[in-house]
Amino acid sequence: MRVALFVTCLADTLSPAVGRATVELLERLGHEVVFPEEQTCCGQMHANTGYPAEATALARRFVRVFGADDHDAIVSPSPSCVGMVREQFAALARAAEDEQLAADAAALAPRVHDLSELLVDVLGLEDVGAVFPHRVTYHPTCHGLRGLGLGDRPLRLLRAVRELELVELPDATTCCGFGGTFSIKNADTSAAMLTDKVAGILRTGADVCCAGDASCLLHIDGGLRRGRAGVRTLHLAEILGAT
Repeated sequence: MRVALFVTCLADTLSPAVGRATVELLERLGHEVVFPEEQTCCGQMHANTGYPAEATALARRFVRVFGADDHDAIVSPSPSCVGMVREQFAALARAAEDEQLAADAAALAPRVHDLSELLVDVLGLEDVGAVFPHRVTYHPTCHGLRGLGLGDRPLRLLRAVRELELVELPDATTCCGFGGTFSIKNADTSAAMLTDKVAGILRTGADVCCAGDASCLLHIDGGLRRGRAGVRTLHLAEILGAT
């Protein structure tokens, strides 16, 4: 399969290892990965903070860049950004009375997958041949859990990793407090939610906290580092890419 990588601006700038791990994993599984170099932000931050015109312009760019037929699927290591493409692009276009963009966005949406969706649903894989000899707990991010409905796909992938000990995270489905600009606009509340999330992670005794979205991991990692907890954060792609 020929797969286009939608790396997301946050992963590209702050967590490039996540993008590299996604590419290495898919290539190890025998797939070709292409990287459309004109890609940029999906516009989620703009849409969520009241700038629909700017978000619509970025949606239009995304559809132009990824709308080519030279790949079979589009994959992203961010459920949050996948959700933006699926849930908001067509709505933004209709609000802007751009029916062509709305139609193009709706046609493109089914080809855009979170990494765990691509592996489990499209490629029919749970065991990707990874080896990771560590105690790991998993935080299901809000957009992945509630937006995309990923369910237990990431956990099924982690359970198939050799030598990995998966431990349940207390109150796993509770938000970590990031929420994009929520953490900026509501800093005190965000910090309190992060404190609870970090406490839950520490109770597991895990060496590693895993999640499927670099943005939430960035937030959680900050809390763990400030507490000198000695727990690493890793994206799902980085663990599945380990051999």
